[in-house]
Amino acid sequence: MGNTGVQEALVSSHLFSALSDTQLERVRRYSHIIDMLEGESLFFQGDEATSFYLVLSGRVKLFRVSPDGKEKVVEIMETGASFAEALMFMDQPHYPVTATALAPSRVIAINGREYKAMLRESIESCFLLMGNMSYRLRDLIREIDALSLDTGTVRTIAYLLHRAPEGVISFELNVAKSVIASRLSVKPETFSRILKSLHERDIVTIEGRNVTIHDREAMISICSG
Repeated sequence: MGNTGVQEALVSSHLFSALSDTQLERVRRYSHIIDMLEGESLFFQGDEATSFYLVLSGRVKLFRVSPDGKEKVVEIMETGASFAEALMFMDQPHYPVTATALAPSRVIAINGREYKAMLRESIESCFLLMGNMSYRLRDLIREIDALSLDTGTVRTIAYLLHRAPEGVISFELNVAKSVIASRLSVKPETFSRILKSLHERDIVTIEGRNVTIHDREAMISICSG
């Protein structure tokens, strides 16, 4: 992807949409493309944070490793998603997670210092970034509520419904079940038991990574119950 392609990708993201052409060109000069193979890491937990990222294609897993070596998936970033931008406002920031590609992926790395310089020149971009961070904060609050109040079954069903909005009956799990289980804070064997139970109750059909929803109302009822 050449310079024009990078600039088009930047302007397509709401984080950069309010920048002038001159400001956008300046950001582009301090950005570069990174191609990642499946399983390749972009950065590691504890590394110094100098850039943030925009996913152009593929999927990137953000995760933390506990002192006893257990992995907790924090988020899965897909095409169009940005991550690590909030770190650019900290003194001597370090990445609190590791970022690893779940599939062949392409990301843009944006120099944080230069982006901060752009924000000083663009009030509109400041508000866009604040809106993005507020949205992330609401998501985190909802996740804390789910972890505190919902069962593993409810979290699993909510995930499946999110993957299949109204009108979508069948879809494919685009990441490994173990990764989804970690994202939902359930053990892989528990996640498998939940899927098996839903299958046996004719609520969904699970064939490998293919999921078919048969009784959406039952799923909504379980989540509401």
